[in-house]
Amino acid sequence: MTDTLAHPHLRFEPARTDPGGPREIVILGSTGSIGTQAIDIVLRNPDRFRVTALAAAGGRVELLAEQAHRLRVATVAVSREETVPALREALTARYGAGAPVPEILAGPDAATELAALPCHTVLNGITGSIGLAPTLAALKAGRVLALANKESLIVGGPLVKAAARPGQIIPVDSEHSALFQALSGGTRAEVRKLVVTASGGPFRGRTKRELAGVTREQALAHPTWSMGPVVTINSATLVNKGLEVIEAHLLFDVPFDRIEVVVHPQSYIHSMVEFTDGSTLAQASPPDMRMPIALGIGWPDRVPDAAPGVDWTTAQTWEFFPLDEDAFPSVPLARHVGELGGTAPAVFNAANEECVAAFLGGGLPFTGIVDTVAAVVDEGLASGVVMNSSQGGAQRSGTPAAGTSLTVADVLEAETWARARARELAARAAHTPSEARA
Repeated sequence: MTDTLAHPHLRFEPARTDPGGPREIVILGSTGSIGTQAIDIVLRNPDRFRVTALAAAGGRVELLAEQAHRLRVATVAVSREETVPALREALTARYGAGAPVPEILAGPDAATELAALPCHTVLNGITGSIGLAPTLAALKAGRVLALANKESLIVGGPLVKAAARPGQIIPVDSEHSALFQALSGGTRAEVRKLVVTASGGPFRGRTKRELAGVTREQALAHPTWSMGPVVTINSATLVNKGLEVIEAHLLFDVPFDRIEVVVHPQSYIHSMVEFTDGSTLAQASPPDMRMPIALGIGWPDRVPDAAPGVDWTTAQTWEFFPLDEDAFPSVPLARHVGELGGTAPAVFNAANEECVAAFLGGGLPFTGIVDTVAAVVDEGLASGVVMNSSQGGAQRSGTPAAGTSLTVADVLEAETWARARARELAARAAHTPSEARA
C-alpha cells in the first residue's frame, strides 16, 4: 500500500526480517504485567524468540532471577542498586554455587544501557516517563522498538519521532495495535477518524459527584484487565485513555479533532478506523494483552495461538456508549495538552504520576487526581514553565534531535517542576476538610 497514514518516521511498514534463527529480544520491565506475558509468549515459541537481556526495577528479585534462569539470558539490569546483593544471591540459588550467572547492570541508567545492546527487538514495558531514555537509546541503536511504554512517546514525542526511522516502532498498547492493524485497510486520504475504545473502568455510569468518595480498593478493581496499580488507577480516572489519544496522534499523525473515544465495557473491540466511504474496520479479540505483545515482538509475522480468539459459538453482546466528559474530564484535558505540545504532555503525565501516588497513599481523593493535574497544567502555562510546540525548546543543554528544538533537558526540567508542584497541591488537599473540597 502507498500513502500510509502514519507519520513519515512511524509508517505502517514491515520491520526488517531476521537473517535466520530465533529473533533476539531484550525485555525492559520484565517483572511487570507486560514483561511476564511477553516471557510466556517467548517460552511457548522458542523457535521464534530468544531473550538475551532483562531489565526491571528490582522490587521482585526472586522473579527476576527465575526469569533469567529459565531464559538463560546474558545480562540482567536493575534500576535500584541496593537490590544487587539480593539479586546476586537469588541468581546463585537458581544457577547453583560456582556456576556462572548473568552479568548484572545496576543504577538509573541500567535499562538505557540494556536497550542499546545488540538484538533485533527491544520491548519497552516499563511504566512511566522513566521509559523515555531507554526508548531513545533503542531507536538510536537501530533496534526495532515494541512500545508498551506510552509515556515515553507522550512526554518526548518530537524527540522520539525524530529518532525513529520508518517501521521502527511497533505499538503494543492494545488500542494502538488495533489501529495499527486496521489502518492497513486504506490510505491516508481515505481515513475519516480513529475511534479509540475504553472499557470505562470500574466507575462507568457514575456522575462526578458519585466519584468523590471512591476508595483505593474500588479504584484498583478493574472489571476486565489485570494491570499494575498505576495503570489501573489511570484506567479508573480515564487518564490512561487521554494518554492514548495523545499517543494515537503522535503515532499516526491524525489531528485531535479526528480521534474519538467510545466506551466499550466488554473490551473485545480494541479500537476502530472509520473511512470516508462510511465503513469502519475494527480489530476484535478477547481482553488478553498477549496478542498485541506477540504482534509487537513478532511483526511482520503473527504468532500462532498467542492468545485465545473470540468464541463465536457463544451468544454475547458488545455495547458502545459515548464518553461522559463531565464525570471523566481527563480525556478533554489530555486532548488540550496534546494540542499544546512542547512540554505540556510531560507536565500532564508527571503531575498525574504524583497524584496517583498520593491517592494510593490516602492523601488525595479520587476526583482530586485530575483536578490537581489540571491545576498544575494551568499554573505551568500561566508561569511560562510549560512550553508549547510553537515555543520549542530553550536548548539550555544537550543537542536537540534533528527536526525538533525540544531537548531531553527541557522535558526533565518540566517534569521536575510538575512533580514538585503536584506534591505540594496534593499535600494541601490532604489537609483540607472533605466538606470544604466538596
